[in-house]
Amino acid sequence: MVGALAALAGTGGASAQRARKSGVVKERANPRGLAQPRGYSHVVAVRGGKTVFISGQVALDEKGELVGKGDLKAQAQRVFENLRVALQAAGADFDDVVKLNTYVVNYRPAMLDTLRSVRSSFIGEVAGPASTLVGVQSLAREGFLIEIEAVAVVD
Repeated sequence: MVGALAALAGTGGASAQRARKSGVVKERANPRGLAQPRGYSHVVAVRGGKTVFISGQVALDEKGELVGKGDLKAQAQRVFENLRVALQAAGADFDDVVKLNTYVVNYRPAMLDTLRSVRSSFIGEVAGPASTLVGVQSLAREGFLIEIEAVAVVD
């Protein structure tokens, strides 16, 4: 499958990008026929390495206390900081992330710029991981506004 993504991307504004980290090859593609994304990739294929699944992270500090009560930006910052800690524990970093699932309480499109801003400060805006953003009614505990889970592939 890796390598075939370049053919899928084709021309007409679509893109394919390969990233190699030791024995792991990650190929990201945005095939023609799909809208060109901003900050994520439609398709990510991986060959080699170890797959790491990071449980949904929320805005709790190391003492288990909520950070940023009522503040989506502050909570998103803390969630990405928690993801960084979890990734480092597995020998990974944000470059190794191939999939993110984001859940936001009472999501509205006006929130997207805030989420993109925080996310890009950790991941960047070019050829990011495959991603899903879902609005939800609530999360596991009162006060949580955002939860993000990740899948990474490392050597």
